[in-house]
Amino acid sequence: MQALAHKAYGEVRNRTADNRSIERALFRQITDAMIEAQDAKQSDPEKWANAISRNLDLWTLLATDLMHPENQLNDSLRKSLLELSIFVRRTSTEILGGSDGLADLIDINESIIIGLENSG
Repeated sequence: MQALAHKAYGEVRNRTADNRSIERALFRQITDAMIEAQDAKQSDPEKWANAISRNLDLWTLLATDLMHPENQLNDSLRKSLLELSIFVRRTSTEILGGSDGLADLIDINESIIIGLENSG
């Protein structure tokens, strides 16, 4: 699964210039997939599960980057984003287990996208 996120990241990277643009495009791509998959749980469970898994992979990569000693974000923002990644992991597991909550993951990603747009 993580290979899919790396592949998507590579595809987005080839189309954009700076890191913020790459991050924003990748979040947009995965968020759009979750939006499209919202109603596909019964009709196309593979599409639905794949969208959630890709988002989880993205957040796992983000958490890994946040923990890297060379990450240049301030400690407060790093901590907040790491806490969000924990929430995303827990919520994703619950959703895949049958709970509601996909809208929460979409809202989180939309907030990240807005933040990336406003910080660049």
